[in-house]
Amino acid sequence: MSDSALVVRKAAVLGAGVMGAQIAAHLVNARVEVLLFELPAKEGDPNAHVLKAIDNLGKLEPSPLAIKSDVQFIKAANYEQNLELLKDCDLVIEAISERMDWKADLYGKVAPHLGEHTVFASNTSGLSINQLAEAFPQALRHRFCGVHFFNPPRYMHLVELIACRDTDPALLDELEEFLVTTLGKGVIRAKDTPNFIANRVGVFSMLATLHHAQQFGLGFDVVDALTGPAIGRPKSATFRTADLVGLDTFAHVVKTMADTLPEDPWHRYYAIPAWLKSLIDQGALGQKTRRGVYQKMGNDIHVLDVATGGYRLAAGVADESIVEMLKGRDPVVKFAQLHASSQPQAQFLWSIFRDTFHYCAVHLGEIAASARDLDLAIRWGFGWNQGPFEIWQAAGWSDLAQWMAGDIAAGRAMAGTPLPAWVSESGRSGVHGPQGSYSPSAKTDAKRSTLPVYRRQLFPDRMLGESAQYGTAIFETDSVRLWHTGDDIAILSFKSRMHTIGLDVLDGVLAAIEETERHYAALVIWQTEPPFSFGANLKQTPAGGAQSGPPSVAGKWLRQFKRAAQSAVLKAAFTLNVADQVMAGKLAEVEHLVEQFQFTTQQLKYSMVPTVAAVDGVALGGGCEFIMHCDRAVATLESYIGLVEAGVGLLPAGGGCKEFALRAAQEAKGGDAFPFLRRYFEAAAMAQVSRSAAHARELGYLRPTDRIVMNRFELLAIAKAEARVLAEAGYRPPLRSHAIPVLGRSAIATIKVHMTNMLEGKYISEHDYLIGSKIAEVMCGGEVEAGSRVDEQWLLDLERKHFMELLATQKTQERIEHTLKTGKPLRN
Repeated sequence: MSDSALVVRKAAVLGAGVMGAQIAAHLVNARVEVLLFELPAKEGDPNAHVLKAIDNLGKLEPSPLAIKSDVQFIKAANYEQNLELLKDCDLVIEAISERMDWKADLYGKVAPHLGEHTVFASNTSGLSINQLAEAFPQALRHRFCGVHFFNPPRYMHLVELIACRDTDPALLDELEEFLVTTLGKGVIRAKDTPNFIANRVGVFSMLATLHHAQQFGLGFDVVDALTGPAIGRPKSATFRTADLVGLDTFAHVVKTMADTLPEDPWHRYYAIPAWLKSLIDQGALGQKTRRGVYQKMGNDIHVLDVATGGYRLAAGVADESIVEMLKGRDPVVKFAQLHASSQPQAQFLWSIFRDTFHYCAVHLGEIAASARDLDLAIRWGFGWNQGPFEIWQAAGWSDLAQWMAGDIAAGRAMAGTPLPAWVSESGRSGVHGPQGSYSPSAKTDAKRSTLPVYRRQLFPDRMLGESAQYGTAIFETDSVRLWHTGDDIAILSFKSRMHTIGLDVLDGVLAAIEETERHYAALVIWQTEPPFSFGANLKQTPAGGAQSGPPSVAGKWLRQFKRAAQSAVLKAAFTLNVADQVMAGKLAEVEHLVEQFQFTTQQLKYSMVPTVAAVDGVALGGGCEFIMHCDRAVATLESYIGLVEAGVGLLPAGGGCKEFALRAAQEAKGGDAFPFLRRYFEAAAMAQVSRSAAHARELGYLRPTDRIVMNRFELLAIAKAEARVLAEAGYRPPLRSHAIPVLGRSAIATIKVHMTNMLEGKYISEHDYLIGSKIAEVMCGGEVEAGSRVDEQWLLDLERKHFMELLATQKTQERIEHTLKTGKPLRN
């Protein structure tokens, strides 16, 4: 951080609606003190409205708060009694309704109360920043700008930063640093044009979809089947996305485009269909009113039928021939097939892609500084795997440009609006390349930002055309790669699918430790993309889990958390690739593998060089145990960590139970360790997965000394910095614990009494009781007297013993087999 950088000690958010309250929540996630303002209630507590909004934050899913109890740190305020509090705020974000007159009135009310250096930013989704600035005192306009978050603010990576004519450029740079590092956002500088970049392009794409759905007579459910993951977009696709956003909000954004872009060649697309107006008039606004394009009736989802005005069962699917076409790996072939096909669904897809490409090409210079900014805005703000220009370039730039020109000439596309001349410049094969991304205004390729904040992003979100060169290899196998970036810190990355841990990965970790001890100062375990590790290979999976294209950050948060929280038990990382051996009855071989896993985690802990786990995304079972045994963990906020072995009838046997027993003893400091152990027991026995890195610290998977990073692209730099501090401080591994006080049989009995009550209440099954009993026996040190002292190997032996006993039971084997066959848990 530079000496002149903006320091935000306290912030205020004006407006406690859906966005305002969640922006306040994310400021708290970043440990920023925050005030949340709303209109005073006419009766009772003047803060009743804002207190209700704060209370509702705890009910939202996915949670806007990293730790739900942190809601206490949002201070309620109202405009009549508390405006004087604004003078102490370094940043004020306005997030009231999208009414220019309401915003202007509020600006006049709050401006006299702002501090001398307060930055004031509007979260408008598309109103003119320059027009809003006119409502702000002239003397303060150099500290005014637009800061547009995307919903939900905690999870969506994009923030658009928009200057007005008078905004201080240096202030904008400082604010960008705050947004990137403190709030963890991907910042795109947008021009002051209607709806800025992401909403302008994303909403146009939705409008083109509406237009061509009607043209080809496709039902909304069929359209959603075609425009979701099948084409690299979120599962919510088109109409489910509109329901999630709110049909009234969607209509408002469309109206903004219609009112402010009268000369746009696609202006006729900016009309609100009669069926949408009818739903809004009825108060059917989507998810927030439980009825919109879709409606849940009983256990079934129904969809609006425009022809009848009523709802029918949502059963529409993509045509099998189109599904097969979209499965193709070569985008050149895929788009050639879509263009050539006469099948209506294929023609529909070609039409929406064509219109979006055409629109982006025509408007790029007007709305964005470069093609990179446009593509990243759509990836980060709308959750597409690739931006429009990336898709076009990958599919064959010249051929698609020729086909689009043909459709324009034939009147099938926007007649009278040719593609810009730069599209067909000699030698052009796209807009992204090693030298940068094309900028129409500069008429050359624009490089990435050189602001100091981006020096921490050693490997920023990669664009198509940019090579993925991860340092210099030290050694590489089919399962792992050890490498460096030109210094003395070694970095280990897994190559297995979902970065699961098998015997080959264990061998690679041991080799990496040995090599690092010989020639390097520290070892960092970091994956080139999430997840950190799904833990066990329940079945043999091939190496090479990395995606071939650039990873998409936006939109992954929900899929990743659902896989962790809902399917954690299915991926239970009990140690290794043991399923085949279990089914073949080779339990002795499995026990050897378990022992090898324990040896590996112990080597991580007692290596002669510091080891740092750089965690992003899911880290389950064995992946969690790797984290627990490293000297330090550095985790992104969106890390979902847990010991989940109990879900498949097993217990953590890679040192997880042992570490929990050791931590409980250390935290007790000679006192009663049971309160500490109980928390750890519940985490393992209930297969709890954290909802954030901060929650993982609460559960005990992360230690108080472990770091939490807000921006995943800064993770590696910060992990390396942590490793260097440890190394330069004269690192020595911890001394091996030979006298760990354990709670013994009395604590085991106490835990069993509690589990008996749960069993009698039918909250757990008899097999769950058995699993919990064995976890308790390990963590309490076995059937010994309370206060007995044991060493780590004693606890590891107990882990392995009880793991093998569970693995030999029929019910655990049934759980494992059921999981492998169905991908779902079995509670037997």
